Amino acid sequence: MKNILLVNLVLILFCAGFISAQDINPSLLTLEKIFKNKDFDAEKFGKVQWLNNGQSYTPTDRGKYKSEDIDEFYTETGDKNVVVAAEKLIPEGKTDPLKVHSYQWSGDKRYLMIFTNTKKVWRYHTRGDYWIYDTRTDKLYQLGTDFKPSSLMFTEFSPKSDRVAYVYKNNIFIENLSNHKITQLTYDGSETIINGTFDWVYEEEFHLRKGFRWSPDSENIAFWQLDAEGIGIFYMINNTDSIYPKLIPIQYPKAGTTNSSCKIGVVNVSTLKIKFLNLSGDPRQHYIAWMEWIPNSKNILFQRLNRLQNMIWLTEWNTENDEVHILLTEKDDAWLDVVTDFKWVNNYSQFVWISERDGWRHLYLLNRDGSDITCVSPGNYDVIKLKHVDSQSGDFYFIASPENPTQRFLYRGNIYEKSEPELINPAKESGTHEYDISPDGKFAIHKYSAFNVPPRTELVCLPSHEVVRVMVENVDLKKKIRALDIGEMEFFRVNIGDNVALDGWSIFPPEFDAAKKYSVLFHIYGEPWNQTVLDKWLGSNHMWHLMLSQKNYIIMSVDNRGTPAPRGREWRKMVYGKIGILASLDQAAAARALIEEREYIDARRIAIWGWSGGGSMSLNMIFRYPNLYQTAMSVAPVSNELFYDTIYQERYMGLPKDNPEGYRDGSPITHAKNLKGNLLLVHGTGDDNVHYQNSEALVNELILHNKPFTMMAYPNRGHSIRAGENTKLHLYSLLTRYLLENL
Repeated sequence: MKNILLVNLVLILFCAGFISAQDINPSLLTLEKIFKNKDFDAEKFGKVQWLNNGQSYTPTDRGKYKSEDIDEFYTETGDKNVVVAAEKLIPEGKTDPLKVHSYQWSGDKRYLMIFTNTKKVWRYHTRGDYWIYDTRTDKLYQLGTDFKPSSLMFTEFSPKSDRVAYVYKNNIFIENLSNHKITQLTYDGSETIINGTFDWVYEEEFHLRKGFRWSPDSENIAFWQLDAEGIGIFYMINNTDSIYPKLIPIQYPKAGTTNSSCKIGVVNVSTLKIKFLNLSGDPRQHYIAWMEWIPNSKNILFQRLNRLQNMIWLTEWNTENDEVHILLTEKDDAWLDVVTDFKWVNNYSQFVWISERDGWRHLYLLNRDGSDITCVSPGNYDVIKLKHVDSQSGDFYFIASPENPTQRFLYRGNIYEKSEPELINPAKESGTHEYDISPDGKFAIHKYSAFNVPPRTELVCLPSHEVVRVMVENVDLKKKIRALDIGEMEFFRVNIGDNVALDGWSIFPPEFDAAKKYSVLFHIYGEPWNQTVLDKWLGSNHMWHLMLSQKNYIIMSVDNRGTPAPRGREWRKMVYGKIGILASLDQAAAARALIEEREYIDARRIAIWGWSGGGSMSLNMIFRYPNLYQTAMSVAPVSNELFYDTIYQERYMGLPKDNPEGYRDGSPITHAKNLKGNLLLVHGTGDDNVHYQNSEALVNELILHNKPFTMMAYPNRGHSIRAGENTKLHLYSLLTRYLLENL
């Protein structure tokens, strides 16, 4: 009876138009299933904090971990210990526990620090309230009660677990955990003097947010100080939240303009004395992009780059006598990446460094003074990421993919023995393997996914890779995907001439017939920041592409030269000074070659779409090759390279004054006059990264040349265009509708 009633109800809703055939057919994808109901969102296992050198761990990503308790899991057995029950986290006078955004333990595990009531600063929740739960006294109290709510940033325990440091209004403070005394360490913080954190461009491009480091003995704090005086102010306008517009100012250095000056200082937390390191050269023409204490608590190691970012000086500063020694100098004709995989070994007498000096990204072992540099990962392949080094045994684990640049695998080598790297993960599981390795190197959280395979997360032993337990399997999602009516998928290489072969993938319609002609939609990024041709789970974008394939489109993506594939230095850096230029040549050549090779591609119906750098490339392709591409959908594009920030754009293009032709010819706006086909331009007016200015300037140029186009502005949305109810569904509905109507 229940089944009959259910069937009747479904028929009534269907006939009334409330649901469609696609909604009740599990084999067909819809926009609502993907972006509204989120039927195909993968379950994830968030970040963990390893405890007791890896003997236990605690999940810290509260957005993905359902328990309100603070739990600890014993690594070998999986047994759970409720370390702090939720009722212990109820502030006095309240009835509900704190809403935990994230948390951290003090080194001695006495104190639990809760980050809550958070607010975004730019794109990340880095400002909020911090609470301390004392496991010995069973007391809960808030830090920084002298300050406004949701105003503290980057609170961190001292190594001795007796104090915390945090940033408030661009000044650094410490708070004693025994008597709650707050001590101010810097006093000159302002809108332009930034202590202990960073300006917009350092955060965005160097991924630097917390701008201070406790010394290992807890006696000193090293910190960055930026002087943003003279940086151009970019104003965004919020027109919708009040009856009068609100201006939102951002200190944002555009390519070729004034940067913040940057220096590092040390403050003694007892005497409160501050000293700064004076370095030669203009501090506005250099960056300090990495810093840490050497374990003796006297010396600081940092990486300094010139403005062109083609030189790195690894420098040691003795904070007691102010002696400065450059341990290592790296140079490149194009650009250099900051080495964040730095590891100490052999009782801090040596360190492991990553360099491309022989044409590949390799690991090198050096003495602490920078002498006796030895490659410990020789071969014609790139080390993508160093994951762990065991100083005693010399074993190190790293991510690489020597045979296939679209995939990622875990290998083991040894810094003391020259031997071939050993593949650790199962060879049969082609795709992408990611690892969070315990401090003792005995265990790892392993996440595996592939192009149409949702992620599986498990705990494994190393080096055997034996599975201890599975945390997330995504069984239900895999069943849903198996139930879909989808076509074949392939990874391929396309030869574009001169012995250059580009990696790509294709998704075919379910009822594909090679004797017929099909429209093709290319998905593109094309810049040095990212690859699109990756054999991994790509979430809602992948599901949307599958949905379009069900509508009889072939979906393709190709990685041009200059994308960060593990194919050697020359592959990645030949694009220097030619952003938007070389990539356009490669992409057009790939499209032509595929049309020629594959008779089922309809050359009259070629579309392209992309976001951010991919939005720029979509514009470049339809403007530069108007007879090749009929339709382009460009989301949040940089239309003029002079409009983007110093660190990113100058890294790959040099200074505008030195490369005016490259900036001009690489910018889509230069070629807008050539538009013939259908163009959809989409931008969030609150985009603090790629400013709405880019689309407005392009609109003016298209108007100048009397070019018809379609445009959608999303009020106050940022670069990801996802804030606000229903935004994501609306955006992808727009993209889908435009494609169906114009291709």
